[in-house]
Amino acid sequence: QVQLVESGGGLVQPGGSLRLSCAASGSIFSIYAMAWYRQAPGKQRELVATITSGGTRNYVDSVKGRFTISRDNAKNTVYLQMNSLKAEDTAVYYCNKGFGERWNWGQGTQVTVSS
Repeated sequence: QVQLVESGGGLVQPGGSLRLSCAASGSIFSIYAMAWYRQAPGKQRELVATITSGGTRNYVDSVKGRFTISRDNAKNTVYLQMNSLKAEDTAVYYCNKGFGERWNWGQGTQVTVSS
């Protein structure tokens, strides 16, 4: 079973930046589309960004132009660079497969945007 470990979250002021990382173990990482998701308090988990095995990227409208998803297949790691952060970006961020049956969810990493 694949294990996912997210890191890089924290407290940041509006307009600030963070880079999230997600390390995956136990599978052939490179063949899967990967994604970042987030769950804000009292809300359902939502898809934020995806990157296919070939590097094609897609984003939810609310983060377009501010977030960038990338991957390093040699390190089995997917990243999320988040710039111009807003209060509404506050959530727990998770990574997982972009499509199909998801692996077990990791613990996520908390991102709090507040002054």
